[in-house]
Amino acid sequence: MQLPEHGANPHHVYGKLGMTPPARILDFSENCNPAGPPRAVLDMWPDLVTRLHTYPDPAGEPFLSKVAEYHGVPQASVFAGNGAAEILSLIAERYRGKRAIVVHPTFSEYEATLMAKGVEIERVIASEAEGFGLPNEAVLSQIEEAAVVYICTPNNPTGVMPERGDLLAIIQMAGEVGCEVVLDEAFVDFIDESRSFISELRDSPHVIIVRSMTKMYAIPGIRLGYVVAHPDVIVELKSAAPHWNVNGLAAAIGAVCLGEEAYREAAICSARTEREKMTAFLKKFDCIVTESEANFLTFKPRDAGKLYTDMLAKGIVLRHSENFRGMDGSWLRIGMKSSAEMEELRRELAGALINN
Repeated sequence: MQLPEHGANPHHVYGKLGMTPPARILDFSENCNPAGPPRAVLDMWPDLVTRLHTYPDPAGEPFLSKVAEYHGVPQASVFAGNGAAEILSLIAERYRGKRAIVVHPTFSEYEATLMAKGVEIERVIASEAEGFGLPNEAVLSQIEEAAVVYICTPNNPTGVMPERGDLLAIIQMAGEVGCEVVLDEAFVDFIDESRSFISELRDSPHVIIVRSMTKMYAIPGIRLGYVVAHPDVIVELKSAAPHWNVNGLAAAIGAVCLGEEAYREAAICSARTEREKMTAFLKKFDCIVTESEANFLTFKPRDAGKLYTDMLAKGIVLRHSENFRGMDGSWLRIGMKSSAEMEELRRELAGALINN
């Protein structure tokens, strides 16, 4: 039985398994900021309603300008999209009929969008024994034959951030052989903006960086993301996108979110604290835990399948790994939530893990 390939929407999981959902569900399968949207977003809601009758700016303003200012890049290097999912689909068109390297285990949308464009996939699997670190030697051995390499930094689902030297080695060789590099930085803002590659893009025109507003700012319902790349790449992406691809409410909300520095710092601190507590807890029960730096972690219990369904029966939804190559169902992912919710999760897991 094929389970849903993404977290969130837990009713789909219960439906697939033929289980009746409990009255109360705690969903740890998605990894948005548990604090909810910034207060400034909620305060602007009455004003947003007045904009419903107005067509949005076709370039995604005022969000586009705020992104350029936030990262210190020219506006010509930024393109706003209807979530990272739309952006990944537009990027995949660049490689139609060509060959792409995808490093697994990782986000399933890379392959889904590439395969829809007839791209040949070369899969490189990170080693569980080596902590799912970036397998740069394997990537480098294939890179001359590829049009693009996809790397998630930090990786989803492991939360592991590639070693900078390994990443730079791939980027350098890719530039030498005419291969592009797509870096998905959807979760880098839960670590530190200094870990982003955006500041180095000027010297690497073959690198395309995808960012999401969904996770940090807890706004998945409006769909908003952006890409930072060489202006020539941006022109091509824009030409393939539909007019008004970013709705006006999303553009206004995104612009406000980027100004919320204190909110971001609080989210980083909370995610790190809860991740460290959960890691220590899981290791007490002899689980293997990834060295995550993001707002989620992945762990390997003795029987992931049984633990997954046992927790579903309690109304707790974890993220399965059935569709993550190299994990193949034996790992589970936990998104960090509020302190109270994490404590409840630990209480329920304790009993389940003793019998796992």
